Amino acid sequence: MISENSVRPSNSLADVKYEIRGRLARRAHELERLGYEIISLNIGNPGAFGFRTPETMRLAIIENLAAGEGYCHQKGIFPAREAVVMQQQARGVANVTADEVFIGNGVSELIDLVLRALLNPGDEVLVPSPDYPLWTAAVTLNGGRAVHYPCRPEHGFVPDPEEVARLVTPRTRALVIINPNNPSGAVYPKSVLQELVRIAERAGLVLYSDEIYDQMLYDGAEFVPLATLSPDTLCATLSGLSKVYRACGYRVGWASFSGRVRQSADYLAGLELLSSLRLCSAVPAQWAVQTALGGYQSIRELVSPGGRLYESRAAILAATQASRFLKLKPPQGAMYAFMEVDTRELPDFDDQRFALDLLEQKHVLIAPGVSFNVPYRTHFRITNLPPPAVLQQVFSRVEELLGAYAVAAPAAQSNVVAAQSRFK
Repeated sequence: MISENSVRPSNSLADVKYEIRGRLARRAHELERLGYEIISLNIGNPGAFGFRTPETMRLAIIENLAAGEGYCHQKGIFPAREAVVMQQQARGVANVTADEVFIGNGVSELIDLVLRALLNPGDEVLVPSPDYPLWTAAVTLNGGRAVHYPCRPEHGFVPDPEEVARLVTPRTRALVIINPNNPSGAVYPKSVLQELVRIAERAGLVLYSDEIYDQMLYDGAEFVPLATLSPDTLCATLSGLSKVYRACGYRVGWASFSGRVRQSADYLAGLELLSSLRLCSAVPAQWAVQTALGGYQSIRELVSPGGRLYESRAAILAATQASRFLKLKPPQGAMYAFMEVDTRELPDFDDQRFALDLLEQKHVLIAPGVSFNVPYRTHFRITNLPPPAVLQQVFSRVEELLGAYAVAAPAAQSNVVAAQSRFK
């Protein structure tokens, strides 16, 4: 019961969820304080698994520490913004200048800012399901309504443009595309991206392309930058240092605008106003951007055969193939696996109950599928950041728990039948 003197949270938080760092993560911290060793697979945090930021990036920050002591321009330091421009131009994105690049405290801050500058109460934003849940939360917090378009498991988590088109209404303002996708690891074909762009062009929608995993690709998957396909609508490409460059703690992200920039001057001025209100993003780590984007791309070794991420992904695929209970569409990109539990074996499976049981009984922390705004309760997400030996331990524990579920299910059903027979 809440007393009259209690401090109540804002009503705007009522529909905001971020279960990746929610109740399960808090319980994991409690168990760790009790002395249990928890294998935490709920967050894609490379530094927690021994990955290091490239040394050249660390040196770039050290050498420019004196230049990081004061405020910088609200959009970010020029060398960082120009490095983003050079990357975009090298990928075939035309007519991008440093004026159209905004540096933020990670992509997370920029997701909030780009939506806040756009949305009026009740405006709709098309967001994938499954999604990275910050997108849904940020739409809600900024007065909008997230309308989820399905990326169905049976279609490899690739959206059907016809389904997306049917969800467009006069209130729709933007279309969010996460490619490579978190949590599914799907990498969208060029033909699908082209159709999604045409939808945005016809309806006058802003495209927000979350490309934070753009170079994390496996087995020949091809990443197509959305901005190369969308010259006739405003496209914001969002990326940063956290994943590809293993620098989550640096909190450096960027949003690069292309396409109908001149016709969107008022919107971009509003975004600059919001950027000014927070003065600027943290300066020291911005000095690593030019070195990161212009230097040796070590991520390619990690995602190639023999590389750490590749081999960990291979361990996940092997464990899934050997499992009695699990199914997996092999992720083509990113650093996750979005596992499905076979309901033919476990018809009453519930992802949240399983995640809690796995934590309490087996000391493994995962993210249940409902964390990613899906309507089904049959999936969970893990990261492939741990080494293969650790992942083998994880899947052994997962299989033990699912096996216990399978043994308990017939017994529970027998008890129900017996109870029913007594009342006949």
